[in-house]
Amino acid sequence: MTESPPPPRIGFFTSPPHECGYLPDRAAITMFADPRIRLSTETYSWLSAHGFRRSGTHVYRPHCNGCNACVAVRVAVDDFVPRRRHRRTLAINADLTVRRRRARFEAEHFDLYVDYLRARHPDSQMDGTNPAAYMSFLTAVWCETAFYEFRHGDALLGVAVVDHLRDGLSAVYTFFSPQHPARSLGRFAVLKQIEWARTAGLPWVYLGYWIDDCRKMSYKREFEPLEYFRDGSWQRGAAATPD
Repeated sequence: MTESPPPPRIGFFTSPPHECGYLPDRAAITMFADPRIRLSTETYSWLSAHGFRRSGTHVYRPHCNGCNACVAVRVAVDDFVPRRRHRRTLAINADLTVRRRRARFEAEHFDLYVDYLRARHPDSQMDGTNPAAYMSFLTAVWCETAFYEFRHGDALLGVAVVDHLRDGLSAVYTFFSPQHPARSLGRFAVLKQIEWARTAGLPWVYLGYWIDDCRKMSYKREFEPLEYFRDGSWQRGAAATPD
């Protein structure tokens, strides 16, 4: 599959320095695609292929002075081979059903999202979590987004929010029940996205940013072979440590 053509001329803006959300005692600067322009799937696909990420309607990438710790990563779908831990995760979740849903507000989804944040991110600004903010964070009117439900019977255990790009899938966000740690539902969601991309003939699953010194992002290394966006191009990384 060929890369999406360059988009029409588009402007970019940078934020003032602000506290880094991942590395303490560092200031961060973020570059945004011009938010006044209504993007398209084609333009968003091109930006993703150049290290950008979506949050709501904003498409951004880190642009920090003297720091390049945040590295965009993507899974090389055709070369990915499940390891033992992946096979275990797929086996333990074989009793789940997966269904694609439209990217719209569902109270059941929102309740699970709030439970997930309380369990996994207890220091977040929970008072600011409301249905409007939730949908504003996860969706954009110009983007082809789907909510994939993971259910055990009638019980909703997880939701993977996925953008469909021209050359792959972008893992926007996944939230899941904190009551089933043995299922490794976050890992399961990535494995399913790799499976869906392969079935659709798409070469990449974009996983956002990886930071070597950030423990919360270390899980991404287990989906080698990864490509890392460094110095303006994608570079294949080293193989992960075997199980």
